[in-house]
Amino acid sequence: MTGSPKTALVLGGTGRTGSLVAKTLAERGLSARTAARHGATVLFDWDDPTTHAAALAGVDRLYLVTPVLRVTYADQVAAFLDLAEAAGVRHVTYLSTYRADQAPPEVDVRAVEADLAARAAITHSILRPAWVMQNFSDAHVPVVDGVITVPAGGGREAFVDAADIAAVAVETLLAPDAHAGAQYAPTGAQALTVDEVADTIAAVTGRPVTHHDIDPDVWIDGAVTAGLVPADYAVMLRWLTGSVISGNGSTPNDDVEKVTGRRAATFHDFARRSVQAWTSPMAG
Repeated sequence: MTGSPKTALVLGGTGRTGSLVAKTLAERGLSARTAARHGATVLFDWDDPTTHAAALAGVDRLYLVTPVLRVTYADQVAAFLDLAEAAGVRHVTYLSTYRADQAPPEVDVRAVEADLAARAAITHSILRPAWVMQNFSDAHVPVVDGVITVPAGGGREAFVDAADIAAVAVETLLAPDAHAGAQYAPTGAQALTVDEVADTIAAVTGRPVTHHDIDPDVWIDGAVTAGLVPADYAVMLRWLTGSVISGNGSTPNDDVEKVTGRRAATFHDFARRSVQAWTSPMAG
């Protein structure tokens, strides 16, 4: 990509990876515009198309984060990509899901990948990260009263630091031509059981932490009943947890190092950096 403008639009710009992508792009000298419903540079709402054109004005590359906690969104994303292409966007880096090619057919993650691959006027890079380490330090899979409650069945997952996902995304956005058509699967340095995650958190906090390996249906039904996720999102949770339980969780690779030049963080690195999430007065 040559010429101007050189501005990246970062969807989910206040989120776990988007905020880091925008910050690092700016530090590396590329104009970055964050977009979200609250607290970003520009207002962006997937369900309000009137916010889309203004967000895209003057943008030539895009960090694409699809609507969260949904399984059906391909048509919305396609319409937005049509608008982005017409506005001058020439590269998209898409935050997809680990082994997206194995996702249930009712989940649109594969459809978005296929849409991007079919667009001749736009290059793309696809990120398929493992489960994010930050799940354990925020409200996704929190430590509550010293217990992590999530179905895992003793399976392993190469949990990845959101900072490493963002670092890979940054490289693809800074040098789109070098990463055109690439698929990267950022993972952490080790494949861990959730029991081992609990042990690591216990070690850095000095507090007992255990893993309650709950029945998957009970866990998913509880999340839906509590209103934490929509009912149709159960299929996504069942697939994600089922992959780990069946032994098909993510396995470590060198994609982070290959793209960024530095090794992926270990969970211990992350836990030491995040200790306040589990020890502050507000922690569960």
